[in-house]
Amino acid sequence: MPFIEVNCAAIPSELIESELFGHEKGAFTSAVKDKKGKFELASGGTLFLDEIGDMSASAQAKVLRALQENVIQRVGGERDVKVDCRVLAATNKDLRKEIAEGRFREDLYHRLAVILIHVPSLNERRDDIPVLAEHFLTMVCAEHGVARKSFTDDALVALQQTDWSGNIRELRNIVERLVILCGEKITGSDVKLFANPKVI
Repeated sequence: MPFIEVNCAAIPSELIESELFGHEKGAFTSAVKDKKGKFELASGGTLFLDEIGDMSASAQAKVLRALQENVIQRVGGERDVKVDCRVLAATNKDLRKEIAEGRFREDLYHRLAVILIHVPSLNERRDDIPVLAEHFLTMVCAEHGVARKSFTDDALVALQQTDWSGNIRELRNIVERLVILCGEKITGSDVKLFANPKVI
């Protein structure tokens, strides 16, 4: 079934409702035809709301209604549209703090928080770094069309000793940098030299 992803932080607040719920022809200047929103497109499957902590207050209210009643209303429309999808949400913000400061609806939080999954930071699971680094190495070499490179043992140790404030995204970027700038074998010295962008 469909898996539809929406990055709530990447869509301007004035467009998020149209993106999520769709719009009717003529709802606004550039609405030249009816458009289904992400809730409709995900019906029967899964809708992943990434960075939900950045969603506007008005969009939060409509998402809450969609979750409670399984209906949405397109922008500029008057009829209810039935939707049935599983909703996954992720954020890098502390939603409890956002609620306390009036930036996130508490009722929406409780509606979403049926099953909470805490993903530990990369610094909290350093044993995963060699496996992830090898995965990214294979992926990046293929993307750049270069012969597969390899990490020496001391390179993997150096990666495990690095502070990963940027988590998985930072690790992937560092691996890409190492593939571009290093030879066939990536060493611990390479990691120490290139893993810290301030050094370059």
